[in-house]
Amino acid sequence: MARPLIQIALDSLDFNQTVALADQVAPYVDIFEIGTPCIKYNGVNLVKELRQRFPDKLLLVDLKTMDAGEYEAGAFYAAGADIVTVLGVSGLATIGGVIKAAKKHAAEVQVDLINVPDKAYIAKESVALGAQIVGIHTGLDAQAAGQTPFADLKDVASLGLNVRISVAGGIKQATVQSVVASGANIIVVGAAIYGAPSPADAAREIRELVDAAA
Repeated sequence: MARPLIQIALDSLDFNQTVALADQVAPYVDIFEIGTPCIKYNGVNLVKELRQRFPDKLLLVDLKTMDAGEYEAGAFYAAGADIVTVLGVSGLATIGGVIKAAKKHAAEVQVDLINVPDKAYIAKESVALGAQIVGIHTGLDAQAAGQTPFADLKDVASLGLNVRISVAGGIKQATVQSVVASGANIIVVGAAIYGAPSPADAAREIRELVDAAA
């Protein structure tokens, strides 16, 4: 399999803290994700700042678009986003709108399957529309209730779709290699890195574990 990509979730509302964390972990990650609360608070200027500082990294803006797909996503692609997320529960028309915006900028779309009842159906239809990534995502509230993304990951990976699979939801050093083995192409890590005493050391450890498993 191709080398899995590591995505760091940048979830702080503080602009400078977000940039500083990105600086620390940049050698070990492939994708900077501007998390949903972070992008809502800081807006398009943070996208521009990270694009300028890290031209060699993929930049994902976690908009979780629910409506007005093409209109909402377009501004963030124009600012430098490589990937924008749209919610699978938004419906195929909205997903299609984000895909249309991505095509204008030679960029990509991730369809987030969080809270989607029939993940297999939405994954298949999204790929048919042109989405390049589907996201298996157990949110923070669901994690607090004891849920994990691993069963959903195996189910979607078993479909054999021509799509990259991203997985997020409490992934840490103890679980990251099983995520790789289950078929994830993009591994999203948040608190296990930014909550560590040394985010750089934690990111390096996860990089080594992912590369060993692949």
